[in-house]
Amino acid sequence: MFSKTCEYAIRAMIYIAHTSRAGQKAGIKQIAAGIDSPEHFIAKILQDLSRKRLVQSLKGPNGGFYLDEMSKNRSLLDVVRSVDGDSFFSACCLGLKHCSESHPCPVHHEFKKIRQQTHDMLANAKLTELSVALENEIIFLKRK
Repeated sequence: MFSKTCEYAIRAMIYIAHTSRAGQKAGIKQIAAGIDSPEHFIAKILQDLSRKRLVQSLKGPNGGFYLDEMSKNRSLLDVVRSVDGDSFFSACCLGLKHCSESHPCPVHHEFKKIRQQTHDMLANAKLTELSVALENEIIFLKRK
């Protein structure tokens, strides 16, 4: 559904929200281990998210990635849009170029409902709430 980059970005942002709740900053190695991702890949993703101000970073021995108060309240939709854009919410699921309300593909109307439900779920999924669920082991970010 999302690109691999977007999947890692979502997992990283939830992980960083979790460490930020504890007042800590997380380094690349810690994040990569915490979400089961390649270090070099997550480093590039976080650099991009930092440029877009979704995550904050601090260099130096006590540095790392963290979320400020504004970033903690962001939704997963913010992360998805930042990484993958809005194409999921507008593109035809069958890949047709001219799919629309007036010229629908065979699954247009049903998929439109799914897209809206996905949009709403992502918009309501806040990083702060997900970090609490991670802390309480209700959700997980890596394979066991």
